[in-house]
Amino acid sequence: MENGAVYNTTTEPEARAPRRRPFGCTLRRLRGWRLPVKVVQTIFSFVAVVCEEIVENCVTCTGLYLFEFVSCSAFLLSLLILCMYCTDLYESLGEDKVQKL
Repeated sequence: MENGAVYNTTTEPEARAPRRRPFGCTLRRLRGWRLPVKVVQTIFSFVAVVCEEIVENCVTCTGLYLFEFVSCSAFLLSLLILCMYCTDLYESLGEDKVQKL
């Protein structure tokens, strides 16, 4: 028996590695109106942090501290969400872990 009949060359072409964009940027997850809304949300939360830092004197600062906490948290979380959905991190972590996050 000849080895040629048993060991044929493969019919599948060699798989090429997918082409990666610089820094893994992709806009597949945020299409349509979702991307501009997330960018505007991040900008507004950053402006809120800057406006809070401008205040020099306050009589009762509890409300200011609460606003500082909320605006800084909103900025960091919206930046995290924007980075998560616009990079390859979404695919590398997996959809179930992103939903838990």
